[in-house]
Amino acid sequence: MRLFLTRCLLVFTLFSTTDLFATTTVVKAGYVLDVYSGEWQKDRLIFIEDDRISSVQSSATTIPEDAIIVDLSQQYILPGLMDMHTHLVGHLDTDFYAHLFQSPHRAVIGGVVNAQKTLMAGFTTVRNLGASDYTDVALRNAINANEVPGPRIAASGPALGITGGHCDGNALNHSFESKADGVADGPWAVRQMVRKNVKYGVDVIKFCATGGVLSKGTKVGMRQYTLEEMQALVDEAHIHGKTVAAHAHGTEGINFAIQAGVDSIEHASFLDKESIQLANKNGAAFSMDVYVTEYILSKGIENGIPQENINKERKVGTKQRQGFTMAVKSKAKMVFGTDAGVYPHGDNAKQFSRMVKFGMTPIEAIQAATINSATLLNWQENLGTIQAGKLADLIAVKEDPLKDIAVLESVDFVMKAGVVYKQ
Repeated sequence: MRLFLTRCLLVFTLFSTTDLFATTTVVKAGYVLDVYSGEWQKDRLIFIEDDRISSVQSSATTIPEDAIIVDLSQQYILPGLMDMHTHLVGHLDTDFYAHLFQSPHRAVIGGVVNAQKTLMAGFTTVRNLGASDYTDVALRNAINANEVPGPRIAASGPALGITGGHCDGNALNHSFESKADGVADGPWAVRQMVRKNVKYGVDVIKFCATGGVLSKGTKVGMRQYTLEEMQALVDEAHIHGKTVAAHAHGTEGINFAIQAGVDSIEHASFLDKESIQLANKNGAAFSMDVYVTEYILSKGIENGIPQENINKERKVGTKQRQGFTMAVKSKAKMVFGTDAGVYPHGDNAKQFSRMVKFGMTPIEAIQAATINSATLLNWQENLGTIQAGKLADLIAVKEDPLKDIAVLESVDFVMKAGVVYKQ
């Protein structure tokens, strides 16, 4: 019966007119998290008008007679979570080479499925970093139009990379003439590619500054773009008001990207003290996927990942976690990014316990997935906290995540922009 009611609620949400929701919703909250202080505000009423929080009041406040009441008086309420590194568009088949044999249109359908799983896991906002043919832009637009359920998406479109690099398609031999959408070599070519991505509606620019784990033939720590190319790319993106995410494992690539002015470093496996100093000086954030190693090493062979790539993951996993601990101790800016898509979507919150294991306090891990991520997106005026004027993105769990962060792996309630998707 619960599954039937949930489906009915989703259908009602997606196809009802705005007028039907033109009333006050009041959430009775047992505990509301102040993500800045890490303190719980007990027995609160969250008043919501349309898609925004209008006020947060004590439980003694009078509730309008015609208000819709959501009773979470026994639960812990947090802002909607954010994942700054996902790959929603993708084939649902776990086989590593599925993309070579299945229609790319099935990957878009997979994106619809994955978006709903991500939302139901409590992640109401994500960055999608890398998708061919602007398929993530299309998914974002469909979600924004209430055509399909999913998180709010900051989409990158095709990731930029050098010929033969991590962001190119290297799995096939030369006779196939395979080339990824975002390949661009040289300062003017990368500017042109940035302009193309902006033309077709991206929110963020992603590029590959070094080799990677799951690409063929690339050395995971080797820098790929020159400093001049990175500077041109970042300059062009910032001219257009777009933030820049750099895939970077190797130390030189990390440091070059930070010097070039990127907004976030993805993976950051071989960062060093200079990397942290540069990031702190330039305001760059680290987005370090410290859970995904476990999945690749436990399921990689079963999923058809070649031994070459498994060996690269073994090489980077331990170093990345050591670097994560060093970055946390050095008070570096950290956001929550998981590389979802390499592991199953909907399991995003498994990373919280690993972030705590490798150095963060529970509130620091939650801050990474709320206020820090909202700031990276430049969406902090609308997201990241439960405050008047913010979009009504709320999740609820039965136990205190500051005592056991793993409870976030199973959320009981999800609201995005005032609409209940899971209860």
